[in-house]
Amino acid sequence: MKKLIDYINNNVLVKVTSLQTASLLTKIIAGILTSKAIAIFIGAEGLALIGNLRNFVSSVQTISILGFYNGMVKYVAEFKNNTIKLSKALSTVFYVGFISTILVSAMCYFYADNINDIIFPTYNDYPYVIKIFSIVLPFYALNMFSFSIMNGFSNYKMLIIINIIGQILGLSITLLLIYQNKIEGALISVAIAEALICLITLVGIINRRSLVSLIKVKQISFNFLKRMSSYSIMALFSAVVLPLVLLAIRNYIIDNVGYKDAGFWEAMTRISKYYLMLINSLMALYILPRFSEIDGIKEFRKEVFGFYKTVIPMFGLGLIIIYFLRPFIVTGIFSDKFQPVENLFFWQLLGDFVKVLSIVIAYQFLAKKMFWHYIITEVFLVIMLYITSVYFIKNYGVKGAVIGHFVSYFIYYLVVLLIFGSSLFGVDSLKK
Repeated sequence: MKKLIDYINNNVLVKVTSLQTASLLTKIIAGILTSKAIAIFIGAEGLALIGNLRNFVSSVQTISILGFYNGMVKYVAEFKNNTIKLSKALSTVFYVGFISTILVSAMCYFYADNINDIIFPTYNDYPYVIKIFSIVLPFYALNMFSFSIMNGFSNYKMLIIINIIGQILGLSITLLLIYQNKIEGALISVAIAEALICLITLVGIINRRSLVSLIKVKQISFNFLKRMSSYSIMALFSAVVLPLVLLAIRNYIIDNVGYKDAGFWEAMTRISKYYLMLINSLMALYILPRFSEIDGIKEFRKEVFGFYKTVIPMFGLGLIIIYFLRPFIVTGIFSDKFQPVENLFFWQLLGDFVKVLSIVIAYQFLAKKMFWHYIITEVFLVIMLYITSVYFIKNYGVKGAVIGHFVSYFIYYLVVLLIFGSSLFGVDSLKK
């Protein structure tokens, strides 16, 4: 536990403060202002449609780059002093990602009407928004490619500056589009937001322009592609399947409860995302790299329980404060018309608490490349999330969605504890 506290004091909080706090705060403020604009100019019904498009866009963006981002960051950092290997990594990801993105863009463009029918109810006709998204998608892919290079070279300061400028630029355009075009403006802003940062990112990477000469078709390596596959599949699964399941749940609420209630649930998930940002950043900064370093079960157990003893109580206290302040939070972020969202807080907060408890342990899947454990448990989670949500929505209306959120993560937590039971509660030994 002392090691965790020392690490937080000497490293994590310094990193969070110097590298992420400004960016996180900008992202949260931008999200709150956008939510406020949607509440004022569009309402809960529009928020449901925006949530559906956002989930679709998130999934397709990850598919377009084949989930290469995390693996690319790792290998750029590993090969940055080896020109030959770095060339293979850059060339493989660039050309394979380029081909993948163009194919996905073309499918989105030519099947825009079909996609519209899937993500929007039949009486909402927005295929042109899908076409706009398909046109800007390659710029998103180029942006993520550039980001991975800067991240791999540990150019954190530039990454933060780009993130902050990108958030401010995206917020400005989003607010303008919402003000001028209401729901259509909001949908267009979702479609183009991530791609807007591309030009800023290219300016940021200009001091690495010498890397361009390393990107060659003949340097494409299928061996490297194979090495990337585990990272790619894990990233694809979690980043693609979960948003699509959320989209399906939201559509179920729209069809069986109503548009407005689907908007209230989307409002609750947005609030949840805002307060989870900091704890997720802390876990990514500390838990994942720390689990990657250790091999002993004793050390693994100490890290998990250390995190539970130091961070989780503060997180739990924060959730309790959020619960009692929920009337002010809902009115502040949205408006008085979103008052029914207050009824969703209890189960959402409880589910998020259990979610964090489980993720702390489940990071071991990624740290130790436990590929099949990760995939099987994630499949189990999304299936449970959909089944429990539909079941409880039938019985309790929109509140059933947050009850399903809690129940699914509680069961997932039990499964994770079962998998790592011997490591956490058994006899000390080394895990090779």
